[in-house]
Amino acid sequence: MSAGPAGAVTSPPEPPDVDDVDPDDDGSGGGWWARSPGWARAVVVAGVVLVLLLAGALGGLVLGQRTAPSYGPPPGSIDVGFLQDMTVHHTQAVQMAVWERSNTADPALRQLAFDIESTQNQQLGMMQGWLRLWGQPTETAPGHYMAWMGMPASVMPGMATDADLARFRSQTGPALDVAFLQLMLRHHRGGLSMMQEEAARGSVPVAVALARSMVASQTAEADTMTQMLAQRGAAPLPS
Repeated sequence: MSAGPAGAVTSPPEPPDVDDVDPDDDGSGGGWWARSPGWARAVVVAGVVLVLLLAGALGGLVLGQRTAPSYGPPPGSIDVGFLQDMTVHHTQAVQMAVWERSNTADPALRQLAFDIESTQNQQLGMMQGWLRLWGQPTETAPGHYMAWMGMPASVMPGMATDADLARFRSQTGPALDVAFLQLMLRHHRGGLSMMQEEAARGSVPVAVALARSMVASQTAEADTMTQMLAQRGAAPLPS
């Protein structure tokens, strides 16, 4: 304590609060930020902006996952049921065509089998691709076919039995060719009703277009196989 002018008593100045002192402050004001070079401040700003952008993107992704609607037709719809059933149907046709192509000695039958194998393999890829895109199983559960047509069945029309396939594979020469033509002709005719149903009542344009192309190509192949059977003195199997 000291005496001021005219005998007034003054107190010494208060010491600064330790918590309020910036160790990097040289007294000129502004602290580290003011004294830092421009490039350092730019790095800090860019880092903050990047963190904010990443946080916003993550939040948008989570929100989108919660609110995005499902894609494609629902389970049990005509389009889904058709593609699932036809996948099973086509798979057997491809198996028979591969066997015939690999074992026949007749160039005309080899070409027909190759055409069926190639066409139906391509269609299988399309059908399974759409079903996966829609998050649906790629095949109907065994024994639950054609429910989408309002006529559930344990076996689809035209499908060969295990005994049919065993007899077919046991044949050689002309007998093999006749067995192939009979089984594949019945197979084509059996699947026609499903293709026509999708073509008439489906709601997904690409699936409807595929069904219509199947009707056209398989009808033409059925006519060819009927003629080939007649040329070999054989008749189609009962439907």
